[in-house]
Amino acid sequence: MRWARRHDAVVAALAISLVAGVASAGEIVGRVAVIGRRGKVVSKPGATLVYIGGLPAPVAPTDVTIRMEHKAFIPRIVAVPVGSTVRFPNHDPIFHNVFSVSRSNRFDLDLYKRPGSRSTVMSKPGVVRVYCNIHPQMTAIILVRDNPYFAWVARDGTFRLQSVPAGRYRLTVWNERAEEVSTTVQVPEQGQARADLRLDASHYRRVRHKNKYGRDYRSDAAY
Repeated sequence: MRWARRHDAVVAALAISLVAGVASAGEIVGRVAVIGRRGKVVSKPGATLVYIGGLPAPVAPTDVTIRMEHKAFIPRIVAVPVGSTVRFPNHDPIFHNVFSVSRSNRFDLDLYKRPGSRSTVMSKPGVVRVYCNIHPQMTAIILVRDNPYFAWVARDGTFRLQSVPAGRYRLTVWNERAEEVSTTVQVPEQGQARADLRLDASHYRRVRHKNKYGRDYRSDAAY
């Protein structure tokens, strides 16, 4: 009985804290500018993600599909919560070998062709770079986050993170053409915090990656 009363008290306290947390939530809004050569804002910067770090919070995993079609990954960049399953159906009549040597989520799905499909689970947060061991031009990126506070930047550079618990956080913006940039934001109990960020993509250049064995692709690798 004593344990039951203590358990009920803990549950009640947790419920109160959750309600208070929901009530004490604001949002972060802002704009991201990706700067290219000659100091000009890039009109088509590609996929850009903003996220809050250092705030692990429960988030339901999802199922995401990245199909292989015409020797390409489609979509090429996705963002998912930790624990999500990513499926790679092969729509090509040829073999593909999907793999990643990223430290956070290393995997190798081996060879298969249409209509085969294989999957892997994103178990840790991080940036997962995905390749095909046969076709070096096939690249994809999976951004894995450990909380629900992430969002894609719109085409006009604006973003909005909603229902963020009040507090002080590190806000980071990611784009494959530039180094990540972070800033500190103070989220109010109600209302908005604003953060405008600039990414330097002026030195971006595409670098050849290795195959799953850490070697260069053969000069006659299939394209």
